[in-house]
Amino acid sequence: MDMLAKLKEIICNYVEIDPETITEDSRFIEDLGFNSYDIMCMLGDAEMEFDIQIDQEEIANCRTVGELIKYCGGLING
Repeated sequence: MDMLAKLKEIICNYVEIDPETITEDSRFIEDLGFNSYDIMCMLGDAEMEFDIQIDQEEIANCRTVGELIKYCGGLING
């Protein structure tokens, strides 16, 4: 399963949204309705799912699903 599909699953655990409407351009707060607590919990799920350690300061600039995919991909691929 690709990372976007897996993140869609994780995102839908936190907000009620049709996964088909989530794109790499979707913004967590403005488009998906996340609050800061939801984001932190979702990032924790992503850490477990992808077996990575997310740096809270580095991830603070990730506003879209695509930016998160790029960040996590960089950690996975070293």
